[in-house]
Amino acid sequence: MTKPSLAVWKFASCDGCQLSILDCEDELLAIAGAVDIANFPEASREVKPGPYTVSLVEGSITTPHDRERIQEVRAQSGVLVAIGACATAGGIQALRNFSDVKGFTDAVYASPQYISTLETSTAISDHVKVDFELHGCPIDKYQLIRVLTDLLQGRTPLLPSESVCLDCKRAGVVCVMVTKGEPCLGPVTHTGCNALCPSYNRACFGCFGPKNTPNTTALADRCTENLGLEDEQMIRLFRTFNAGAPAFRTESERYENQNH
Repeated sequence: MTKPSLAVWKFASCDGCQLSILDCEDELLAIAGAVDIANFPEASREVKPGPYTVSLVEGSITTPHDRERIQEVRAQSGVLVAIGACATAGGIQALRNFSDVKGFTDAVYASPQYISTLETSTAISDHVKVDFELHGCPIDKYQLIRVLTDLLQGRTPLLPSESVCLDCKRAGVVCVMVTKGEPCLGPVTHTGCNALCPSYNRACFGCFGPKNTPNTTALADRCTENLGLEDEQMIRLFRTFNAGAPAFRTESERYENQNH
């Protein structure tokens, strides 16, 4: 019986999510016994031709070549899973979407005329159909294992959609915004980190991206009216790892437009 095949693809990213896969160690060995890891350059130089049962895609689309290659990946993949903030929202490099990319290339490169890049950094789902998304910068390796296990056993993965605040409640973590008066993105951020930062008395900064139907406007109004944040601080609050996510982008642009 032919084993299902797994491919891991890299686009514009820091490789952190792929390293999270390698960090699975014992769990990864168990998966390796159940699937044929056919394409994973971070782990092996052997590359087998597709089609692939499952493809994990890390990174955002930032170049014309990327834009063409993701179409090829989609065509070879039965199930395509976007992993990490870069693949699901454009990543930290999506900050280019708010600025002049030509100005960046002129400032950084001695010969910018040889640089081929897009004006934007965008999520994988902006270019092809994505079957599932795993959020985070980086992803949670245990969530990844659950998704892969479900897919290999023919089950539809059930991914949580609530906010980080519910993780805080379950763990008995005291609210940082209420007790310390610090702006916290926990109410609008996708769960998956097990409330890591609030557990260490630090406000959530949204590395898992916006939850489903986040009320970013209500949170932002509280930050400005009750915590006294200025427009520039609000822009920076929503422009980090998931600056390109629609909900965060819209909120940051609201405050940017107020300055013009």
